[in-house]
Amino acid sequence: MKIKFFIIKAIMIVLFTVSCSDNEDNTKNVVLTPKEKEGVLFMLEEEKLARDTYNYMNNLWGLSLFNNIKNSEQSHMDAIVTILEQHNIEYTILPEGQFSNQNLQNFYNQFIIDGQVSSVEALKIGATIEDLDIVDLENYINESTNKSLILAYQNLQCGSRNHLRSFVSTLDNLGVTYNPQFLTTVVFNSIITSSHEQCN
Repeated sequence: MKIKFFIIKAIMIVLFTVSCSDNEDNTKNVVLTPKEKEGVLFMLEEEKLARDTYNYMNNLWGLSLFNNIKNSEQSHMDAIVTILEQHNIEYTILPEGQFSNQNLQNFYNQFIIDGQVSSVEALKIGATIEDLDIVDLENYINESTNKSLILAYQNLQCGSRNHLRSFVSTLDNLGVTYNPQFLTTVVFNSIITSSHEQCN
């Protein structure tokens, strides 16, 4: 009887362990809602907007800040692609400067025009993109219940806050004030007065 009891107990432990492991993995395998899919695809293009714009500004003005953050935006795009591929969602990355979303295309077209005025205007555009990115990510976080997706968005937000700090700090050193275009003044000031963050 003792041997039988121990065998049953061992089986129960194995089943419990597998069950817990499955629960941990399920956060990544939960099917995204149509709205969540739409959000992930949109954020892929918005991160591309940042990458493409910074690449253009770097080539135009040769500022290392644009080059560094451009590479970070590529990492953001890669993170979103990973999410899309985990959920078997089809996506297309158009050539540089081209976007499926017309609003993002309009932003890019205007940024290219405004960014040619001066390096200061180009830096303001950088701050504006990060400003927009943080707000859009916050909206998608609030609309989702998928823990894995929310965590990914929060990590992207962390990077965008650091980028915003870098652009605003550079402008401050030039005697130029950036006024938030999308963030509330309270949230913007909270970000700017906080220290650089370590993002995952």
